[in-house]
Amino acid sequence: MVKSKVTILGAGESGTGAALLAKAKGYDVFVSDAGTIKDSYKAELVAAAIVFEEGTHTQEEILSSSLIIKSPGIPEKAEIIQKSKEKQIDIIDEIEFASSFTQAAIIAITGTNGKTTTTLLTYHLLKEAGLSVGLAGNVGHSLAKQVIEDKFDYYVVEMSSFQLDGTKAFKPFIGVLLNITPDHLDRYNYQLSNYVESKFGLIKNMDKADHFIYYKDDELVTAGLAERGFSGIKHEVSLSSKAENYLSGSEMNFDNDIVISQDETALRGPHNAINMMSAIRAAMIVGVGEQVIREGLKSFKNAPHRLEYVTTINEVDFINDSKATNVDSVKYALDSFSEQLIWIAGGIDKGNDYDLIMERVNAKVKALICLGKDNAKLRSTFHDQIIDLLETDNIKDAVRSALQYAKAHDVVLLSPACASFDLFNSYIDRGDQFKKAVLELKEEFESKKIEQ
Repeated sequence: MVKSKVTILGAGESGTGAALLAKAKGYDVFVSDAGTIKDSYKAELVAAAIVFEEGTHTQEEILSSSLIIKSPGIPEKAEIIQKSKEKQIDIIDEIEFASSFTQAAIIAITGTNGKTTTTLLTYHLLKEAGLSVGLAGNVGHSLAKQVIEDKFDYYVVEMSSFQLDGTKAFKPFIGVLLNITPDHLDRYNYQLSNYVESKFGLIKNMDKADHFIYYKDDELVTAGLAERGFSGIKHEVSLSSKAENYLSGSEMNFDNDIVISQDETALRGPHNAINMMSAIRAAMIVGVGEQVIREGLKSFKNAPHRLEYVTTINEVDFINDSKATNVDSVKYALDSFSEQLIWIAGGIDKGNDYDLIMERVNAKVKALICLGKDNAKLRSTFHDQIIDLLETDNIKDAVRSALQYAKAHDVVLLSPACASFDLFNSYIDRGDQFKKAVLELKEEFESKKIEQ
């Protein structure tokens, strides 16, 4: 018996997964994407005999649905969403839909910064322990697609505020909230309180049997928690005071007398201590042992473009932190180094307040290379603090100039603080081009050494 009609808006990874799950569960499924659908996703839809359209939204088809599952990238103000609301059609996210068809324990991780690292590390620790675990959300495969077979006992899910906005009954077993700093405010009527509300959607359905791991030093997080209350089991993470999980010097301390030095791990910087302690606590909750955790921390490889070591040229390290698209991320990056820095920054400014990192820049940055089409704000902010300041719109020139400014044991840090779309297709493209330029420069440098 065919169930009611479901329309999927957006046919990317999450939308295609939701369509396949809905079809498997007997729904009448229609997929609509205002853009172009990738060939690989089209092939999956065709194979499942799912009707779809691209390049348009046919309102008559969409508004005849009883349920809409929308891509998190589609804003609430979109015309088709507003018309659907007028018709009082239920609108949810793929993760909300998928979670209703699984009994697996979900570990959901959110925060303005650090989500991906924490999600990947949590998954890695559970995987290394031999647990049956899937990876989903903004990383890995669609949760809905995995729930079709539903063969895992755990799912580790990275969740953005947009995805949380589409949840109603979603209830993780472990929720992790790493931090809240202003971001995406254009989607929240430029009201920080709306963004905070979105992030706390993580815990709205959790009960006394569930666990909430959070960074207690973040004022927005602690204030938000106090306003809402939480009946489950709380786990505090701190860099400034003793808590269940806290950093002292370079040592991560846990309340069961486990002490792990950050120097023994693959991740550096205080922000990554927060990420690691959160992931470790989640792993401990599901029973992962100390030795597995220690070994997993050493073997973990983070996603690219996050304080990613590229190579060393003439005793100068090159670090790719292209994912740092806001000032808060750059602050974390600057805190990760004791060495003198040649900082490459710039792109499309998102309303950055550089005063938040002024003290760190003064202490650590010896040269600034502005990489973008419009560098006026960076230049005007830092020209009094930094003697060596260069502007360019060419990544190869930026890399070559950085090496010229650097001395032995300095670090060249690409940590842009800005969006990438003035010169690049994405932060990934920017990071990849940076790595390519660095490796080409190294090859050239090594060739000259051989000739000499």
